Amino acid sequence: MLSWGAAGGRALRWANGRAGTRGLRASPRARVAMPSWVIDRYGSNEVLRFTREMMFPIIHFPNEVIIKVHAASLNPIDLSMRSGYGATALNMKRDPLKLKAGETEFPLTLGRDVSGVVMECGLGVSYFKPGDEVWAAIPPWKQGTLSEFVVASGNEVSFKPKSLSHTEAAALPYVGLTAWSALNQVGGLNQSNCSGKRILILGASGGVGTFAVQLMKAWDAHVTAVCSHDASTLVKKLGADDVIDYKSGNLEDQLKTLPLFDFILDNVGGSTEKWALDLLKKWSGATYVTLVTPFLINMDKLGVADGMLQTGVTVGSKTLKHLLKGVHYRWAFFMPSGPSLDEIAELVDSGKTQEFS
Repeated sequence: MLSWGAAGGRALRWANGRAGTRGLRASPRARVAMPSWVIDRYGSNEVLRFTREMMFPIIHFPNEVIIKVHAASLNPIDLSMRSGYGATALNMKRDPLKLKAGETEFPLTLGRDVSGVVMECGLGVSYFKPGDEVWAAIPPWKQGTLSEFVVASGNEVSFKPKSLSHTEAAALPYVGLTAWSALNQVGGLNQSNCSGKRILILGASGGVGTFAVQLMKAWDAHVTAVCSHDASTLVKKLGADDVIDYKSGNLEDQLKTLPLFDFILDNVGGSTEKWALDLLKKWSGATYVTLVTPFLINMDKLGVADGMLQTGVTVGSKTLKHLLKGVHYRWAFFMPSGPSLDEIAELVDSGKTQEFS
């Protein structure tokens, strides 16, 4: 069962408009500006600014497409980026050779999720054409989706699920791909190897958690979900077999009364990591994957070189420590992927969907 709405960000609608025809420049109408929500510096909500003079996106590479945004959404990553989280690493990704000396990332458009219509395709794009309804999660080092138009690589884009409106579709790509990265690409879980496996999801009522619960149930796993009592009804409705209220007593003690797990997805981090791996089956290939990592924080605090070194030492030492105890320890991150969104779209359109607002 897959759902959207509460599982993703809050959708923001743009007025629908006709998709243009294919051209060789930024737009057949040669537009140079568009409306957008931007920030000119990092800070709190007061740094947000609405402008009608944001530069119109341009196709720089033959595999790119320009999408007319029909709906976008907000995720916690947008609030963090507004405050400057990850700026060091993201700026390195934007300009790895430092060819744009003196330039900054501002004005910066936030927003990762988009559902809309392809307006224009680069010369190397054959999978999409103008007028196609698509969805995508734009990487955080690129200009975001809180604009009238956004440019994306063709391999980041997928056809929108036919069963969803643009508003519904815009709530899912970022959280869906983050969960997919952790469970499938990093964790190695898939439809053919999940049946009967015991999965523990810590932080099961957030966007990533709610999608993860449904994905694991769609793949026939046994899911134990940890959330607050307020969210327990929702999580049960999504299909969780066991729901644990972390506020009803010591969480570690509650979980130790249950059989051991084959896989743990940790959306919480903090002190949880100190005891959660003891809940895994030893020497059986059991895996712990966390989405709460110090990678971007290390680079913000220590700089690129020292931050990457510290990160490498941390993850390497933890991986070895737990491997010697008979379990796998891994970090996961959001990964933009059109092919993964294709698979998610198939799951959404399979009929196993529910809407929660």
